[in-house]
Amino acid sequence: MPEVPIFERLCVIGFGLIGGSIARRAREAGLARALVAYDASDAVRTRVRELGIVDEVAETAQAAVAAADCVIVCVPVGAIAGVAAEIAPSLAPGAILSDVGSTKLGVIGALAAHIPPHVAFVPAHPMAGTEFSGPDSGFSALFEGRWVLLTPPAGTDEAAIGRIEAFWRGCGANVERMEAAHHDRMAAMVSHLPHLIAFTICNTAEGLEDESRREVLQFAASGFRDFTRIAASDPVMWRDIFLANREALLEMLARFTEDAQAMARAIRFGDAAYIERSVERGRAIRQSLIEQKQA
Repeated sequence: MPEVPIFERLCVIGFGLIGGSIARRAREAGLARALVAYDASDAVRTRVRELGIVDEVAETAQAAVAAADCVIVCVPVGAIAGVAAEIAPSLAPGAILSDVGSTKLGVIGALAAHIPPHVAFVPAHPMAGTEFSGPDSGFSALFEGRWVLLTPPAGTDEAAIGRIEAFWRGCGANVERMEAAHHDRMAAMVSHLPHLIAFTICNTAEGLEDESRREVLQFAASGFRDFTRIAASDPVMWRDIFLANREALLEMLARFTEDAQAMARAIRFGDAAYIERSVERGRAIRQSLIEQKQA
């Protein structure tokens, strides 16, 4: 636990899995002297009050940010610009604004017109999550040992970046800085494409004839079950991510399609050596994840 809180008043806007986990960890680790939350949903605000894990639940976004020295926006990427426009006039001088969006170029571009000069913007992406959502889904250990990528625009105040880095390290995360365009291409491969594939496989199963569909669900093996876990993720969040990162995602999808077609040719023509090499490469990737404690 830090000797002195990193922030005096931390504001979390959007109280789902990520926002709730941030609040829980910040309270547990003493990362902020006071915690305030806001969510656009009346039901979510009521539930956050019931949970008792923040000091204040504000009734408006403007009231939530007014005295905060750090504001972390935890809403779907398609809604971030709207939230920024709403809170910008109320942000305190010297405050730090951050986010947790899974895409960065679009978010930075969308927020550029709204962020006042007296506020530092430090975009962030915690590479952690589950298929669950809502105010009850968060837990304080979500970021433990996971990576948080920061993509601060050129000229961002170094002290502000340092405080956000310290905050995420206090959440148990590993932190690295990355250029926004590079981040989006990387995220398209390691996160967005796997989700797209999972949703598509489930749609394929849904489109089977009734008897085949029943058997798929009844006899699903672990591989299919793993895909359905990913496909249980929030549809609005992933709609926004796919559209916000469309260029990088389409590039990675094209590469995947070429590799899938190569595997299909190997199966069709009995190229056992190619199939075995592909499986071995997959095994090597999995082993690397295990060794880096990211499995």
